[in-house]
Amino acid sequence: MELLLPNPANSTPLTTLGFLDRAATAYGDSPSIVYNNVSYTWLQTHCRCLQMASSLTSLGIQRGQVVSVVAPNVPSMYELQFAVPMSGAVLNNINTRLDAHTLSILLQHSESKLVFVDHHSSSLVLEAISLFPRNTRHPQLILIDDEMVSSGSKSTSSTSHFLDHYEGILEDGDPKFKWVRPKSEWDPMVLNYTSGTTSCPKGVSLSHRAIFIKTMDALVDWSVPNQPVYLWTLPNFHANGWSFPWGMAAVGGTNICLRKVDLSQIYRLIKQHKVTHMCGAPVVLNMLSNSPDLETLDHHVQILTAGAPPPAPVLARTESMGFVVSHGYGLTETGGMVVSCAWKQKWNKLPLTERARLKSRQGANTVGCTEAEVLDPKTGEPVKRDGKTVGEVVLRGGSLMLGYLKDTEGTSKCMRENGWFYTGDVGVIHPDGYLEIKDRSKDIIISGGENISSPEVESVLYSHPAVNEAAVVAKPDKFWGETPCAFVSLKKNGELTQKPSEKEIIQYCRDRLPHYMVPKMVVFESELPKTSTGKVQKFILKRIAKAMS
Repeated sequence: MELLLPNPANSTPLTTLGFLDRAATAYGDSPSIVYNNVSYTWLQTHCRCLQMASSLTSLGIQRGQVVSVVAPNVPSMYELQFAVPMSGAVLNNINTRLDAHTLSILLQHSESKLVFVDHHSSSLVLEAISLFPRNTRHPQLILIDDEMVSSGSKSTSSTSHFLDHYEGILEDGDPKFKWVRPKSEWDPMVLNYTSGTTSCPKGVSLSHRAIFIKTMDALVDWSVPNQPVYLWTLPNFHANGWSFPWGMAAVGGTNICLRKVDLSQIYRLIKQHKVTHMCGAPVVLNMLSNSPDLETLDHHVQILTAGAPPPAPVLARTESMGFVVSHGYGLTETGGMVVSCAWKQKWNKLPLTERARLKSRQGANTVGCTEAEVLDPKTGEPVKRDGKTVGEVVLRGGSLMLGYLKDTEGTSKCMRENGWFYTGDVGVIHPDGYLEIKDRSKDIIISGGENISSPEVESVLYSHPAVNEAAVVAKPDKFWGETPCAFVSLKKNGELTQKPSEKEIIQYCRDRLPHYMVPKMVVFESELPKTSTGKVQKFILKRIAKAMS
């Protein structure tokens, strides 16, 4: 057959930014964003994003430069997911819960030229800027004040350190602006920093191509229909909200914005707007299912969870309330979920607890992920599919990162010449081919030569009726090398008839686990330390356990 080559008509760079153009045509009169008493249609959102992109170029922002955003899930945060890359810049969403020192390091590392700052984070960002070295040029600042938009009144926030307010900058833009298309689909589109649960945060660079593949993959894998109602319980700074800012534009969804994860607000908005879809880390599921005052939902809500292995008891409680839980696995480096627990119809006949156990597994690679495997760390060969033999989880596919910004060594360590991305996660493959994450490689507990998976122990702890949160780490031991140490927080007093003792918790585990896996110590805390994305910061707990040994 004749060899035909690509041409300009069939090789337009892949990008999700065009989804907004289509949404303005296909869903122009439909609601795009709802927040308090503010709402926009897709036609309005399209115009506003073009105006902001136009204003950014007028401010001197050039192709490939970094523009940062420090904000919760308010309308401007959603708009900036389009507007910043539409100006040709690289979008950098930053965790709002970082301390000033870390924030300063990230802004310097990314060489950010401009930062959009939510008014509640203004003092934090100004402190971070003050920590820049002398004679270092700092980024321009633009203040986001959603309360001014909601009330229609002028803001009371001081603007002396800011170039202008968000709405003031937007109003100067051209709604007919021709947005800046990528020259190549391999051009960087976003820069995300890892959550830093095990080490210093790294700057993950993702291309337009990767974001396009991940967005389409997420819509297919979760079977998202046209015009869903999506509640923003997942922070946009968590891997760009798992690509759903662009996904909602593709399907003409309604984005229900939420400044803060608040249980009463979540349930109110679900009822008021008939929410159909939402995402969240397992900590959000735990919150949703642990309040004693909540009623069963009057309609099913699809909820997608990832970020840490969810305990089966938490999944069971959440589903019993009317949520339909889907579970997957991904990393900042993959742009979102690349493995999901694809549900089999025959499992519907199983008891709720057994369904939850199966659903707590990570599953099979999504259609957008070429391969997911577990390799033996010594031989480099795939492990036995017996659900017991552990190895490192490796991935390959089009949504993987370009690499770590300014970190060639770090990139080469995880993206190796054999064509695999090494995740640092330890897992097994079950006989049915489904992947299950057992732990981070750094979190596996080795006691007397036996490998102990902390999520397995945590799942038993979560099944105790008094336990609200649980995390298990290694505690140094002279005889065994390491032993499991459990940190737990209990449910509030009103939910408990009696507070369990350390001895009772240990006995509860002994009745349900092999004895070598049972925690030798239980530490009660009012709350476990977590990142803003809901992951328990085990490195902090390890330090505490080590100090106690």
